[in-house]
Amino acid sequence: MITLASRLTAAIWGQFVGDAAALGTHWIYDLNEMAAKFPKGIHGFETPKVGHYHEGKVSGDQTHYGDAALMLLESLAAWRGEFHQSDFCIRFTGFFANPLCKSYIDHATRETISRLTDQPENFQNGGDDEQLGTVSRLAPLVVAYHARSSAERLEAVRRLTLVTQAHPTAIGCAAAHAVLLDALLSGTSFPIAFEATRKSADVSCDGSDYFEFAHMLRNLDVITATGRFGQSCPLPQGFPSALHAALLHHEDFSTAILSTIRAGGDSAGRAAMIGAWLGAAHGMEGIPAEWLGKLRSAGRIRKAIDQLFASLTQKQS
Repeated sequence: MITLASRLTAAIWGQFVGDAAALGTHWIYDLNEMAAKFPKGIHGFETPKVGHYHEGKVSGDQTHYGDAALMLLESLAAWRGEFHQSDFCIRFTGFFANPLCKSYIDHATRETISRLTDQPENFQNGGDDEQLGTVSRLAPLVVAYHARSSAERLEAVRRLTLVTQAHPTAIGCAAAHAVLLDALLSGTSFPIAFEATRKSADVSCDGSDYFEFAHMLRNLDVITATGRFGQSCPLPQGFPSALHAALLHHEDFSTAILSTIRAGGDSAGRAAMIGAWLGAAHGMEGIPAEWLGKLRSAGRIRKAIDQLFASLTQKQS
């Protein structure tokens, strides 16, 4: 039997594993180009080639999504499981606005830094962005708030989203991701959690549609379905693509992750979500130990998880 502690821990580790596994092939849209660059196939944790968006990083590093997720995890750990948007935002901008930052800076990050320059005390002033930023880092927050009411949890999710993204689609997809993940943390099987989330009153009509789309294409393989939805960064493409891959391969963590990576495009954002969902579904036993061992930030992640869980346990005792 999978324990709650295993599910909670694996949701966080799974998110980081999914992100790092996609690093070297992230944002390669042409599958023929991907095959040419990696003639031995895509097996996860490839090192970025010269000229790649993440050039300079090596196998086991996080993408910029994972870098931000680690800041969130450490912020939650430092504040005993409470989300303080000011603390996260200071960590986030301090990292990405540093001239020495070697991590990729996406549209939402650039706009967030610009808006904070104009309004330095406004930590709920995210950009008009509907890409995969918030959903790629959400797992630590949902885990930290799992024992609380859904209203408290979703309010924290909304506040996290608004730090960098004020677009309604980003807010809606973050809520849908959180509802699905929380159901999985409670021990609900993926297909049942998928259906319950689709019908949830906490999920917008558009969010529900993404579940419908993923279910409609369940007879297609992941590469074909992702091609139909779109490989790109916007959530109307990336969110249903991630849902489809997780639904199709919900019984196997590594198969689901590799299938979305091999589909190309913004695979890291999709793989981070899938890793969190299937980590929660299968616990630590479901994540390949070899993959966990590849994470170069494993020490920081483990320290922050231990600190966070110690605080949560103390609160509940």
